[in-house]
Amino acid sequence: MNFASIHDIRRTGFDGFVTVSALQASKCCEVPNKPGVYLILRPNSLHPEFLNESVGGHFKGNNPTVTARTLEGRWIENTPVLYIGKAGPRTTTLRSRLWQYLRFGQAQRVGHWGGRYIWQLRESCGLLVCWKVTTLDSPRVIEKVLMNEFEQAHSKLPFANLSH
Repeated sequence: MNFASIHDIRRTGFDGFVTVSALQASKCCEVPNKPGVYLILRPNSLHPEFLNESVGGHFKGNNPTVTARTLEGRWIENTPVLYIGKAGPRTTTLRSRLWQYLRFGQAQRVGHWGGRYIWQLRESCGLLVCWKVTTLDSPRVIEKVLMNEFEQAHSKLPFANLSH
């Protein structure tokens, strides 16, 4: 998969491309209630501005804030992809998983520790979310393939993916 532009990502069958703030307002009602994979994208290529404190929730007493130096070290130029996630295959759907993730970004104590670096970006509300329903393949398998392809192209995982 080509991760160079939002246009390229659209061409691979991802849907949505809705801002974080719009999904928070709608409680993710437009997101399919099916298993799948999702991407968090940055719609511009300007260098990011990092917040001193994360707006993410403190899950199990853990503060999601890291140093600006840590965030700088994770940043990758020349790609809109910031995070690759999955939902499913059993009880979790794209809608429920994304709603959990976005509530974490509203400082609620919910179990979505993955992708937490997103919530230390000043423009996190303007980021785009897209998704792809996985009907035949396991979301975990697709997520792993996407992360491996990204890592091959950029020599490391997306900004907010801390592990496979």
